[in-house]
Amino acid sequence: MLRRTYLALTAATVLSVAAPALADNHSMDVVDTAVNADGFETLVAAVEAAGLVETLKGEGPFTVFAPTDEAFAALPEGTVEDLLLPENKDQLTAILTYHVVPGKVMSGDLSDGMTAATVEGSEVTIMTEGGVMVNDANVVQPDIEASNGVIHVIDKVIMPDM
Repeated sequence: MLRRTYLALTAATVLSVAAPALADNHSMDVVDTAVNADGFETLVAAVEAAGLVETLKGEGPFTVFAPTDEAFAALPEGTVEDLLLPENKDQLTAILTYHVVPGKVMSGDLSDGMTAATVEGSEVTIMTEGGVMVNDANVVQPDIEASNGVIHVIDKVIMPDM
C-alpha cells in the first residue's frame, strides 16, 4: 500500500520560476533567480502576464515544480500565445499555481505515491521509483534553493483538470 502524504494548502495564490543551482548562496527570491537564469523566459513571461510577480516575491516558503522553455514549447502550437492573452488570465493563473505547493519540500522529503495539494487547489502525485516524477513530468533538476523556497525543474507543463 502506498503511503499518502497530504500537504495542507496554507499559502496565498503564488507561483514560482526555476533557476540555476546557487551553490552556497540562495539569497535571491524565486523571481529574481528566474530572471537571471537561462531557459525560463516563457515561464517568466507567463508569471508576468498572470500578475503573479509581486506575490512570488513574498515570504513563502514555496515548493515549485518549474517547467523549462522546452516544456512550454512541447505544448500544442498556439497554446502559450493563447494563454498569454489578457482574456485567458484566469486559466493561465490556474495552470501556473498548479505547479506550486505551499511549504519547502526538498527531494529527500518525497516518497513514492505521495500527493500534495497545490495552490491551485488540486493535488499532484509524486512518484520516486526510477527517478522523481510529478504527475507525468520528470524532475530534471531538484532542490534549487531560493530565499523563499525550493525549485524542482520539470520537463513538462502539468495541467490541472479544468
